[in-house]
Amino acid sequence: MKYPRSTPPRHFVMSSIALAVLSLAQQAQAQQSDAPIQRVEVTGSSIKRIATEEALPVTTIKAEELVKQGMTTLADVMMALPQSASLQPSNAGSGTNINLRGLGVNRTLVLLNGRRLANEAIADGYANLDVIPISALQRVEILRDGASSIYGSDAIGGVVNFITKREVEGGNVTVQLVQPQRRGGGDEQRIQATFGKGNLARDGWNIYGTVDFHQRSRLKLSDRTGFIPDDAAMAAIGLPRSAASGGYATPANFTSSANKNAANPYYASGCLSPYSVQGAKNTCVLDDDTYGSALHPNKQLTMYARATKRIDADNTVTVEYTRGDESIFGYKNPTQAVAVGSAKAILPSTSKWYPGGSGGVPAVAGITNQPLTVSWAVADGGPAVTRDNQINQRLLVSADGHVGTWDYRAGMSYGLSQRKGYFQSGYYSGIGLINGLANGTLNPFGLQDQAGRDYLDSIAADGMQNRSSKSSYYGIDGNISKSLMALAGGDLAIAIGTDIHRDTNEDTKLGPAADITYAKVVPAHGESARNIIGVYSEVDAPVTKTLTLNGAVRVDKYSDVGSTVTPKISFRWQPTRTLMFRGSANTGFRAPTLFDRYGYRTTVANTTTAGRWDDPVLCPGPSITMPGTGTAVPGVDAADVCNAKLNKLTGSNSQLKPERSKGGTLGVVFEPSRSFTASLDYWQVNMKDMLANLPETVYFTNYADYKNLFVRNADGSLAYINNTTMNLGGQIAGGVDVSAHWEIARNRFGTFGAAIDGTYLTRFDNQLVPNGPWMSNVGQFGWASNGTTSSYPIITFRWKHNLRLSWQSGDYSAQLTNNFNSHYRDANTAVTSAYYRDIPSFSTWNLTGSIRVQKQVRITAGVTNLFDKAPPITNNTIYSSGYLSSVANPIGRSWNLRVSYDFE
Repeated sequence: MKYPRSTPPRHFVMSSIALAVLSLAQQAQAQQSDAPIQRVEVTGSSIKRIATEEALPVTTIKAEELVKQGMTTLADVMMALPQSASLQPSNAGSGTNINLRGLGVNRTLVLLNGRRLANEAIADGYANLDVIPISALQRVEILRDGASSIYGSDAIGGVVNFITKREVEGGNVTVQLVQPQRRGGGDEQRIQATFGKGNLARDGWNIYGTVDFHQRSRLKLSDRTGFIPDDAAMAAIGLPRSAASGGYATPANFTSSANKNAANPYYASGCLSPYSVQGAKNTCVLDDDTYGSALHPNKQLTMYARATKRIDADNTVTVEYTRGDESIFGYKNPTQAVAVGSAKAILPSTSKWYPGGSGGVPAVAGITNQPLTVSWAVADGGPAVTRDNQINQRLLVSADGHVGTWDYRAGMSYGLSQRKGYFQSGYYSGIGLINGLANGTLNPFGLQDQAGRDYLDSIAADGMQNRSSKSSYYGIDGNISKSLMALAGGDLAIAIGTDIHRDTNEDTKLGPAADITYAKVVPAHGESARNIIGVYSEVDAPVTKTLTLNGAVRVDKYSDVGSTVTPKISFRWQPTRTLMFRGSANTGFRAPTLFDRYGYRTTVANTTTAGRWDDPVLCPGPSITMPGTGTAVPGVDAADVCNAKLNKLTGSNSQLKPERSKGGTLGVVFEPSRSFTASLDYWQVNMKDMLANLPETVYFTNYADYKNLFVRNADGSLAYINNTTMNLGGQIAGGVDVSAHWEIARNRFGTFGAAIDGTYLTRFDNQLVPNGPWMSNVGQFGWASNGTTSSYPIITFRWKHNLRLSWQSGDYSAQLTNNFNSHYRDANTAVTSAYYRDIPSFSTWNLTGSIRVQKQVRITAGVTNLFDKAPPITNNTIYSSGYLSSVANPIGRSWNLRVSYDFE
């Protein structure tokens, strides 16, 4: 495709893959200038070239697009990206991750200015995007196919490269507010300040820094009563919450030697609002609306500083420092008085709180001084709240430029990621609760009197640290490239590079936290390190004026899992002025993370299931996937085995081996006119020996196949469900990326444009055991988990798109954005066949408008979720809130205001 000098070919590829229309319109205007074409290094390649010479599918998002789409965080960007199957931020403490293609967060490589960060400290397999200062970004480049041949491990799903501004002169202060229309939490505030001095072209140097603070308040389920599913809505899909029975509550349910069926002295009077509601079988159950969170609060403070010195016209040296500090506050149901070894939560008849005693608790027929085993959730302390704090830092010294006929790029970096967990409030000593019941101080059937409150204060764990983790990254990298000889279509170019780095990981679950039995902290320690030496080479050959071939190969040597060779080839063929074909084929390699292979190991349960389940053996029923329908066997406390969070074991697996992949893309880009560009790219990734853990639904739905994972004690009680990472069989994912940009009109009323980016999934199959059957996950919940951050299964929509309609005229602009995903098959495992259903398609619209009030002030205002679309309801019981929280935002319609002031 030939272009006149006034329209450089960057327009051709960039407009086919950009995520926002307005930035494309600005690019089109810039392309009409006579500026010389510059060679750049594109994500996925080490050879500098004109951007359109790249054969790989790269999506570029400019920083201003975040503003135009009303986005406040990188989580918003990742959720809107059609190629991403990222989760909404949760209380996992891991922050914001990106999951390209749904292949898992640990198969998406995250770079900052082309180099790695230290990974999140616990799992050590992915980067937390929240530690990246959004105010420093110039653009984000997303390589949508594997790039192990250039970057090594972790790039099977693709690469996301966050690129900061090269220089800043002057300053800017920006304030942004997000206010939901409904009352309650979920509001956000952000303030950014950036200042710089010096000009590389004029002064030969530049130094700038930016500070960015963001916070979000907690959104409780009760803040969205009626907007997110209530009991009536859940009953309509076959899961009435009131059908649950037993469990831990205030007032407590109890059993005795005379009656093993759970009962509650306050059932007849309606239980105790707002802490509990009437359940089934004469019991009370916790009121989820009181304790549940739709969004968990967080606070982020990030900073970025950069100093660049131009040595001469061709060479520069740069020093960068990045620091991100984030705290995420997680909310759980109140502390439960669970057994500590052989000591159980027993209320003796001597307690004044015994039913019918002097404490005023109603008598219960048939209860005559037998000790009561109580299932008590301590409502006095409110929700059990944790604080998870992450601090991620990186120091980088780099140089780039030209020496003779060679381009070079080299750097040394050190990254440190620290993560600490704390009991913020609402946690108590497990044995302390049992002793308080035994001596009559604590009342399990209501709120405490003064003596009880004082006792709870004495055994509280407020502020106690429970975990400390650390990952570090030491790296040296460099590459050189040059043109070797002239070919018919241009210069044959070669690049040679090396990457040497050391990763370390240390993770400790602290001993004193074991006293907080409800949290199931089992003291453990894991410590590991590995060295990786990588060498790679790339050749770019413009064979003819219409055909360019590219090949790359990388050899990596790991100190612990051996060596691997990962080649890649690609082509770009442009037979006509308006048509280009491109394609690539690659192999991938991913070593087990240090945590997966060498992290902590315990011999007892160290957590509980995310969802509530019936123990298939101790609480059998008509369907083990329908919690609350089983009946406890004689001699077993129903609260521990029926509709309960069961013991689970997580941790490392020393037997893990690397996973490998083969993938490729084949695409076409066409531009019938200067105002319209479109592209189609087919992609596919085939993995084997896939490293993953199974979602809870899998081993309950297929209990006969996975009952070996249910490890039991000698007395038959459940010790734990083994949910450590395993080498599963394989995974095959494929689909078509669609992109189109149309400049509808350019006249005296302004420039009008439309664009769409979408992904149509043709295949997403999992093989849970080697040589086993393949199961399709397209349009239904996946059979492998979403990586190491969550128990949620992978979400794989058949179709997902981002559509933008834009207008700009002088200092005024507006954009209407639509985010859409197709319908989805619900889990349908916890309901009878009469309630089998699909989750309907989900579509939200955002509207933003911007005006430059004066030269230095720009105001942007917008509405997110313009039509106040409620999140989709689901019968997947792992989503205790009842809506698809891993996909949809529960805030509803909200207002967004952004004011930016530029300093000279």
